[in-house]
Amino acid sequence: MVRTRFAPSPTGYLHIGGARTALFSWAYARRHGGKFILRIEDTDQERSTQQSTQAILDGMAWLNIDYDEGPFYQMQRLQRYHEVAEQLLRDNQAYYCYASKEELDDMRERQLAAGLKPRYDGRWRDSKQTPPAGVKPVIRFKNPLEGHVTFNDHIKGRITVANHELDDLVMIRSDGIPTYNFSVVIDDLDMNISHVIRGDDHVNNTPRQINILKTLDASLPEYAHVPMILGANGERLSKRHGAVSVMQYQEDGYLPDALLNYLARLGWSHGDEEIFSREELIEWFDLSAISRSPAKFNPEKLHWLNQQYLKKTNDQHLAELTKPFLDRDNCSITNGPDLSRVVGLLKERVNTIEELADASIYFYRPLEPTDDLKTQFFNDETKTLLSDLIEKFHHIEWARESIHHEIKTAAKNQDVKLPKIAMPLRVMVTGEIHTPSIDAVLELLGREETLNRVKARIAEFPN
Repeated sequence: MVRTRFAPSPTGYLHIGGARTALFSWAYARRHGGKFILRIEDTDQERSTQQSTQAILDGMAWLNIDYDEGPFYQMQRLQRYHEVAEQLLRDNQAYYCYASKEELDDMRERQLAAGLKPRYDGRWRDSKQTPPAGVKPVIRFKNPLEGHVTFNDHIKGRITVANHELDDLVMIRSDGIPTYNFSVVIDDLDMNISHVIRGDDHVNNTPRQINILKTLDASLPEYAHVPMILGANGERLSKRHGAVSVMQYQEDGYLPDALLNYLARLGWSHGDEEIFSREELIEWFDLSAISRSPAKFNPEKLHWLNQQYLKKTNDQHLAELTKPFLDRDNCSITNGPDLSRVVGLLKERVNTIEELADASIYFYRPLEPTDDLKTQFFNDETKTLLSDLIEKFHHIEWARESIHHEIKTAAKNQDVKLPKIAMPLRVMVTGEIHTPSIDAVLELLGREETLNRVKARIAEFPN
């Protein structure tokens, strides 16, 4: 059975790169009817926090990347790591190393000075020295001295590394905490992980981990190392490029399915398909379709994709998503039009829910026009042009077609073009010049509120 895993370190939020790794692992497991496991690699005690763990869980929940097992926590498995380390010590596949930090620093400096690659020199590997008093040793793995490690990566192809390029890695630190390269091997072994899908920054770790697995006579998982995500300018992804918490995208008004769709297209494709459902992603996803080249994060593309999802989202659901943004702006919808009708009118004009909320505000409270707009439209000419229309508004059926007819008739009677009537009316009622069709806006706003706003504005006109 296919068993994949996502194994983040809780030292920060769930970012775009981590979310994509989780998505690819999840999609592959779902595609093959397998299991997706969540593991929290929290052995970095100085930097790991419960807050970061919760941020990871919240991000996955919002994106609806569900897991079948877990979350498992490495700090709750310390006994297991020590059991395996003791076994390797007994089998002469590991050893205690008493080298001090100062000794190791000096060793590396000498190697660098000689133009050599810095690496542990194995000084305690088969040492008969008496261990120095009072020194807590680390436990190192006895990496094979000869031969090579070869594995077929699903994305990068065949990779071979000579064992003499690898030093004896630390398995257990002097404080008893396992290192990443050791704990991840035992976890993948115990959890029967069949496919390790992770970022290609781990490629260099894979030969080391394979050697430990071979020493334990374990079956090897298959590996797929996903290229990193770059900013649009080709530089390493940073906050200014969009490398922020996944939950920041929720706060900024993106839809989870839109972000999920976008993440899937970051380095993976199915023909020319740009927009697809979760079900289609699961049906189509395959590791062979992942690009070998780094993907570039394009905020404009995400913006566009989110807009497509907004357009096809049910108005009632969209209203439920929009209301918290209005609440955040202290904008009450109690005495205004049905929010679902408002978002239905506006949703094709915006890219995010945050923009949708901003565009909805004038339906619930008058917005103050700029001084330039007041100078342009708040004058005697406007009052003259609108006087008959305002009187008609008291008596007509309050429906979009009737409103449009009266505005058109007023323009004809005054012998002016339609915008000459519609534009000042729009500014008086909404405070803005860019809105949907004014007849649609007024219909939703209602007769009483429309007339109250117009009269209040006319009262402000200079004498």
